[in-house]
Amino acid sequence: MKQVSHRIVLLWATLCLLPMTAMAQAIGGLGVPTLEGPTFRSVLGIVTDAKGAPVRGANVVILTNGGAEQYIAMDTDAQGKFRHDYTFFRYTATEFTVLLTVSKKGYPTAHAYANYGASGIPYGIPVVLRSAANDPTVLSPADLIAGLVPKLRHLETSDGLAAKDVKTYDRGVADFLMRNRLDLAVPLFEKLAESNPSCVRCRVMLSMADLSWGDWANAERHLGEAVNAVAANRKLGTLEPLLAFGVWLSWQHEPDKAEPYLREAVEDSPQDPLALQELGRVQCLTMNWEGAEDSLKKALAAGAGPEARLLHAEALVWAGTVKDADAEMNRYLDGQNINKMPPMVREISGKIQDRRKDDAALVKLQKQALPYLDYLHNPPLELQKIEPAGDQVKLEAILSALGKNVEELFQKFPNTSSLEKIHQEKLDRKGKSAGSMNQQFRYLCLIPTSQWGPATDEYRADMTGHEATPRGLSENYMLTSGFVAAPLIFHPVYQSGSTFRLLGRQKIQGRDAFMIAFAQEPKRSRMYGSFRVGETSRTTFYQGVAWIDSTTYQILALRTELLAPLPVVKLQTETTQIEFSEVHFKRIAEGFWLPAKVTVTIDWQGRTLRNEHEYSDFAVFNVDAMQKIGKPKNTPPATQEEFAPPETP
Repeated sequence: MKQVSHRIVLLWATLCLLPMTAMAQAIGGLGVPTLEGPTFRSVLGIVTDAKGAPVRGANVVILTNGGAEQYIAMDTDAQGKFRHDYTFFRYTATEFTVLLTVSKKGYPTAHAYANYGASGIPYGIPVVLRSAANDPTVLSPADLIAGLVPKLRHLETSDGLAAKDVKTYDRGVADFLMRNRLDLAVPLFEKLAESNPSCVRCRVMLSMADLSWGDWANAERHLGEAVNAVAANRKLGTLEPLLAFGVWLSWQHEPDKAEPYLREAVEDSPQDPLALQELGRVQCLTMNWEGAEDSLKKALAAGAGPEARLLHAEALVWAGTVKDADAEMNRYLDGQNINKMPPMVREISGKIQDRRKDDAALVKLQKQALPYLDYLHNPPLELQKIEPAGDQVKLEAILSALGKNVEELFQKFPNTSSLEKIHQEKLDRKGKSAGSMNQQFRYLCLIPTSQWGPATDEYRADMTGHEATPRGLSENYMLTSGFVAAPLIFHPVYQSGSTFRLLGRQKIQGRDAFMIAFAQEPKRSRMYGSFRVGETSRTTFYQGVAWIDSTTYQILALRTELLAPLPVVKLQTETTQIEFSEVHFKRIAEGFWLPAKVTVTIDWQGRTLRNEHEYSDFAVFNVDAMQKIGKPKNTPPATQEEFAPPETP
């Protein structure tokens, strides 16, 4: 209370010098003859953080446009709620309007405006407090405002604004941009938006004023209304609502949903640098590296700033040569010391240096060794004992049917647990066992709603139901996981990230099966694995072959190899073989084809390590167990994730 009292006195002293009608108009009311008798009004709302959790103890200052009790200050309760009931004996406005100022230590001050109309029927006013820290992976709110507001500075009747309102809109712009009087600009823009429903750009300007004022709830609402208006009438479509909404979705960590809006914004304005930059940004976030490289190149040509160049350097790590990526990073740095740059810049620079080391080491290795495996064009000899395919005519139909099955699997698959038995083994140079270890766990598989597309969260617990991690790193064994996600490479969302070839047919598990070879394309793939040695990690891409039942189009078996060796971490080969079997759950009609046995073998530092995983006793995941263990955080989809032991002398 003490923190606001001084401000309240100063504002009250200022406003008391104004006539009552002028004061009412300043916050959106209209001066009218005094109404005799009591008038009852209520102001209520809720304060939450960005994740929707209630904020307790936030200070709420309420300013209304009627009566002597204009200023009220209170704190939110344990549920983040606030309420004040008014009784006015002399009321001078046809509308009841409210301005809120909400403050809480650790958050920037937020505001909100509400017009209850003539009836004054109350409704809850939502206020969102967001942390001042910006996410460096997305466009900042200030940069969105700076990029959009100049395009909306002056509107005409051609924008759907009535001729009588053009000057009023200009006055609101002056209040917003020149006088920094958002308490005047926001109510004015809101009235204009209500009286000019076809003026989509008016509503976008209102949302930008809301955002600048810290009114996240109304900014989202008004922006949503603008986008809905465009969806209902495509003739109203303009760059600004599509661009702003795409950026908003990226703030919600939903880049896959943001991309269609940003792509349409670029179609509307192909040379807009901000739209191209933000399209490239979400393409980076969804690992569409080729698309990102193209969009960001166009953004730079259209005049985008340094942020687009940094994103372009990141895209070039995968979609270009290391020389291109390094050159773009140097242009971004412009002589600045990389060690003094923000973490995100250093991280992208580190990716470029990792790529440089990997490329150099691979070139050296290729000069010393035989050509690496190529499943598409020269599969291993043991896979060539098949009925070869005469052509690729059936490939598209097979991939379509297979993709549909995989899509249905991850749509219908429940959260499950199973018994996992792990046999870890070290082999000597002759292939004989030099040590082994056996462990077992409850293996939990959750299907999250993922920003990246279909994915899995795979998690281990001990037999008592508590979180557990396999042992073995200190004894130079390896840890492996991520096998339920392996079929995702054939999911329709991810198929474009690989090249496929029909090798032929072969009998497996007593069934006739198609053999489909595949190889991921790092430039296009939105899936990846990882191999970690201590603190050093490398991204892994794969090639391999899948055996597909020729009748049901279910995956019967899968074999993968590295797309190329990883010399920097001394990983020469990594072979994963997965056998699938059909699993049924109680009270669920469908059967699910899941990994039953997995064998991972690697040649690392001249050593051979092998892990065998067996899965049984499948059951639908228990809610009580989830509460006990705790749900893991979402991760990007990975065909496989390996953790190798630290290097030893």
